[in-house]
Amino acid sequence: MATLLSSSLVFSNLSRPSLSPSISSLALSSSFSLSSSISVAPHTVSSSWRKKPSLSTFTVKAIASEKKKVVIVNTNSGGHAVIGFYFAKQLLSSGHDVTILTVGDESSDKMKKPPFTRFSEIVDGGGKTVWGDVGAIGTVLEGLTFDVVLDNNGKDLDAVRPVADWAKSAGVGQFLFISSAGIYKQTEEPPHVEGDAVKSDAGHVLVEKYLSEVFENWASFRPQYMIGSGNNKDCEEWFFDRIVRGRPVPIPGSGMQLTNISHVRDLSSMLTKAVENPSAASGNIFNCVSDRAVTLDGMAKLCAKAAGLPVEILHYDPKSIGTDAKKAFPFRNMHFYAEPRAAKDILGWESSTNLPEDLKDRFQEYVKIGRDKKTIKFDIDDKILESLKIPVPV
Repeated sequence: MATLLSSSLVFSNLSRPSLSPSISSLALSSSFSLSSSISVAPHTVSSSWRKKPSLSTFTVKAIASEKKKVVIVNTNSGGHAVIGFYFAKQLLSSGHDVTILTVGDESSDKMKKPPFTRFSEIVDGGGKTVWGDVGAIGTVLEGLTFDVVLDNNGKDLDAVRPVADWAKSAGVGQFLFISSAGIYKQTEEPPHVEGDAVKSDAGHVLVEKYLSEVFENWASFRPQYMIGSGNNKDCEEWFFDRIVRGRPVPIPGSGMQLTNISHVRDLSSMLTKAVENPSAASGNIFNCVSDRAVTLDGMAKLCAKAAGLPVEILHYDPKSIGTDAKKAFPFRNMHFYAEPRAAKDILGWESSTNLPEDLKDRFQEYVKIGRDKKTIKFDIDDKILESLKIPVPV
């Protein structure tokens, strides 16, 4: 084990040396053998995506002998934390060198929740786990070098700038950023595609602008709602909680609103594509989502089918009963979904999310961890039922 200068930071194993050839040298090198495909395409994304659903691409088939040294700056809470966990495991399984730097203190209560309780899986796979302050990232990672940085922590420029500035000064070749599809402005023509109008004052937008000015090779990924083992933000669990207890599932509005639910493995595979094909990814925005939408009612029905139980769906108007839909329901009360056109056309990425089957797996784990027997309060649900003069379940 190698100990960093900061006494509280301990690595699990030593770093391997890394080379960082460009994609052009990758294609020419005689040390590569024909096998998996790497797509090379133009580097920019604009509003022309709507007018041009596909780009001209050609494919170079190769297995890269060089491996990347990647550091993942990971948030210590919220739904995005699981992205770093899955990405680390995906990179390790592909033979890359991975360090995951989680913001904060290893002994904090936040680390007693998933995915952090499963970080031993990263260490067992040959990765390194470390904790610290992004404001002192140069000290935390002193003496180490990296080819790629993923910032999966910052939501605004104040949080990301220290990481970006350190990466630039350290000569990191590629900077990846987890943004959010929530920065798109509402549209009369869904789904959202890369190049659609965004909220100019959104924190993630300002980060993307800064990265484009500082780095020659950067890319931004905009996820939506995620499912997957290790997620510590309720998604499918919210529906399971009500279905297994025979409670109505209250859904705001008509229930026909469309959204996008992606398995987190899709997000990690898209990020890995960008690491392994940096020239193609450079300068691009990617909607980090699956390629199918689901209605809000459909999500409830699919969860019930996965559980093998009936479901009673109750529609209501949040405004008429004085309930904040953001607290009463895990998704937006509107059409909110995007398509991953850039990732498909530029990176040759394909979605593996199969929502009906994925939900079956998720329900099995839901029961395995005993959440179906856990005492859960439904105070907001009960308020909705009472306002509609529907008996509250005992």
